[in-house]
Amino acid sequence: MIGFYDYTVILTYMSLVSSISGMMFTVNGRYKTALVCLALSGLCDMFDGKVARSKKNRTEDQKNFGIQIDSLCDVVCFGAFPILLTYCMGLRGPVGILILAMYGVNGVIRLGYFNVMETKRQEETDEAGKYYKGLPITSISVILPIVCIMKGICHGYFELILHCTMLLVGMLFIMDFRMKKPKNITLAVLVVIVALALMKIFHVY
Repeated sequence: MIGFYDYTVILTYMSLVSSISGMMFTVNGRYKTALVCLALSGLCDMFDGKVARSKKNRTEDQKNFGIQIDSLCDVVCFGAFPILLTYCMGLRGPVGILILAMYGVNGVIRLGYFNVMETKRQEETDEAGKYYKGLPITSISVILPIVCIMKGICHGYFELILHCTMLLVGMLFIMDFRMKKPKNITLAVLVVIVALALMKIFHVY
């Protein structure tokens, strides 16, 4: 079989399966479960890079395959999936569709740029990068569950909040700024915050 098969890509594939499941839940109107799937995809993505770097004897082909497969899965998990989910949750009409189209295009541009720069960086060092350039596309897995809490608070304005969120996040994908990568303690705090948001959402919808 073609491809590279080792433990370094398991979490990436788990993230993809979770998002595919989430899209199926979305089209069946099960938005709470879909948001859980999105959060699980984000959780897997938090650690897939650490797992990949734990394998010290990877060939250049294996490294490049990991970079490509990670971004390809991210297009589905944090690009197509949130677009479908937010569309079904209310981002419809000309303005909503335009925002979602922009979000998708900017997400692809960001991931393509990342692939080019990350391939170049890994040719120079095996160390993890210390900064993100622009907002990482995976951030939507944290942002969207938190924003969805607003549905129970701002009943009449939730769709407007959703529009503004997707517009802002999509623009930040390609903005030229540096953001320091979170440390393990920060990641743990984010996991707790998203978990609490999801528990709250189950009482909202």
